[in-house]
Amino acid sequence: MTTSPSRRATRPAAAAAALTTTALLLTACSGGSTGTGAATDAAASAEPVAGGDLRFAITVDSRCIDPQQVGNNDAIAVARQTVASLTAQDPESGEIVPWLAESWEIDDDASSYTFHLRDDATYADGTPVDAASVKTNFDAIVALGATASLGSQYLVGYEGTTVVDPLTVTVDFAAPSAQFLQASSTFSLGLLSPASAALTPEERCAGDYIGSGPFAVESYTPDQEVVLTKVPGYAWGSAADDHTGEAYLDTVTFQVIPESSVRAGSLQSGQIDATAAIAAVDQPQFDGNGFWLQQRANPGVAYQLFPNESSALASDEAVRVAISKGIDRQQIVDTVLTERDQAATAVLSHSTPLYESLADDLAYDPDGAVEVLEDAGWELGDDGIREKDGRRLSTTVTFWQDPAPLELVQQQLRQIGVDLQLQHVEIAESTAIKADGDFDFDYYNLTRSDPDVLRSVFSANARNVNKRTPSEVDDLLDRSAAATDPAERAELVTQASRLLIEQGHAIPVYELSTTVAAADRVHGLAFEGSSRIDFYDAWVDAS
Repeated sequence: MTTSPSRRATRPAAAAAALTTTALLLTACSGGSTGTGAATDAAASAEPVAGGDLRFAITVDSRCIDPQQVGNNDAIAVARQTVASLTAQDPESGEIVPWLAESWEIDDDASSYTFHLRDDATYADGTPVDAASVKTNFDAIVALGATASLGSQYLVGYEGTTVVDPLTVTVDFAAPSAQFLQASSTFSLGLLSPASAALTPEERCAGDYIGSGPFAVESYTPDQEVVLTKVPGYAWGSAADDHTGEAYLDTVTFQVIPESSVRAGSLQSGQIDATAAIAAVDQPQFDGNGFWLQQRANPGVAYQLFPNESSALASDEAVRVAISKGIDRQQIVDTVLTERDQAATAVLSHSTPLYESLADDLAYDPDGAVEVLEDAGWELGDDGIREKDGRRLSTTVTFWQDPAPLELVQQQLRQIGVDLQLQHVEIAESTAIKADGDFDFDYYNLTRSDPDVLRSVFSANARNVNKRTPSEVDDLLDRSAAATDPAERAELVTQASRLLIEQGHAIPVYELSTTVAAADRVHGLAFEGSSRIDFYDAWVDAS
């Protein structure tokens, strides 16, 4: 049985003690955040000032800010601030440390987790955070099903939560679930008041929920802004935070600014204080000169093309493999991203625990791509696009993210005779198009600081993003979820990753990183363990 530390006396002591708790993670890579500018140097020694509003720009409003339902990065930035979780993940060491749970035990096969709660935490309405409310939350997430797209995956195999006593809960799974301890640190399993479980998903998306975190939703105006206000009396910061009392900021205002140039102009003019959505071309102007930049690689599944293998085109392994060989990943980073970004060298980003480089499998090989296509009968047509049995090798990717990387992929693939059409739409339209399943390739990333993200996305027994029938790789993925020995788990993850690339089920492009650009008046704005932005320790200079 694995046991956790009790509540910390100091943050470093807890992080060190937690090493025994997180053996399942093996080596939890921190991602190596980097920062520039005067504020990043001065923030550590400056004395925090309470009060004020921090105005933060986001790019889109996905019409949902419920932490147990959101998946979009901008919505997550809002939702993360409103809930506390049973545990936290230290952003430097990657270790799992106490938050709402002071300590925990894990049985030998990682199918049963017992958490001991602290006795002073409450929800924003004053309701105690107790064992019964933890059970209510986990049962409700399972009931939401696919609506809780991330949390429901973290609770696969969930048999139930037992209230042992008012401050002790045991969470049981039907099979080993090596990923669950890290999952307990995520916003997706963040705790909402029991009353919130009775609300409809739509009501919760609109912000009508009560959380357990340092901030609460004050107002939500769709497509305009979300205003969070600090929770009075909050005194249960995690062992990964720099303080434990109330948030320093009175309010955080998230302003929706879709246009990249307008975001840059708003930061430059002082209309906003910070954003994580400054285009690469605009970042140099915020590197000093009264501003600072801080970047951290996002762990999890890198940005990639996901073949929908239920479609005729993407079901052709030769097409999938050729597309992967035809992408020059380093050129994409060098041309349209920043010097701090990285090309994908595996299905998982390098900051993900248990990552192993598979760069050789992702080497740019246009000649190899042509050979694969020609061997499969795809012949070059008069217009430079390949054809087979009267069908052109042409497909469309619908997406809402920054188009620049895919525009370069489009040019690269045309050189091997593949016509990649790009359909750039709003996020709501993109979601609707994907819902009917009539597409060849999807495009996104998924952030999580645990290698189980590979299984939850690709396994035919989980999300099955490829919409394919079970095969050898699924056995590897499912075994990795049950492996409690770190070395065994690492080997299974690497084997599965290699097979996903070799068979073209995964076509990684580049690693997502999050870059915060902020005015020098902003301090303490930081990344949590999964590279989500944490406003709890943030503060602003007095006006």
